[in-house]
Amino acid sequence: MSRSVHVPAGIFDSRGYGFAQVAIVPTPFGSAVHVSGQVAWDVDENIVGAGDIGRQLEKSLENLANALESVGASLDQVGALRLYIRQSHMHEGKAVSAALKTVFGDNPPCSTWIGVPSLADDEFLVEVEPSPVFLAHRT
Repeated sequence: MSRSVHVPAGIFDSRGYGFAQVAIVPTPFGSAVHVSGQVAWDVDENIVGAGDIGRQLEKSLENLANALESVGASLDQVGALRLYIRQSHMHEGKAVSAALKTVFGDNPPCSTWIGVPSLADDEFLVEVEPSPVFLAHRT
C-alpha cells in the first residue's frame, strides 16, 4: 500500500506546483490524512481578505474543512494546528483568536503560532497546517 493523492473540489489544484493538497497514507491504525498548509486562496488562486489576517485565517480554515470533507473527515478530527503568521502581523493576536473562535467555538484544537518572515506569496499573512487526521479502516 502506498500514498494516494486527492484533489478536493473548491481548492486550487496544487499538483502544478509539485505538491498535493491531500495525501492519504494507509497505516495499521487506519488511513492517515495529511493536508498541505492552507492559505487564503480561492479555487482560482485569488487572495481572499487581502491585508486582513482574520479573514485570511477564516478562508484558510474553510479550505482546510473542504480538504478534510472531501475524504470523509472534518475539522473536529484535527488535534493540532500550526499557524504560520507573517512576523509583521504577529501583533494581531486578537484577530487570529477571533477567527479561531468563530470556526471552532468552544472546542478548539491545540495550536502553535509561529512567526515567519514570509510565506509563499507576499499577500499571504497566515498559513494553517493541521496534524494528520485518521480515518477508520473500511471493510
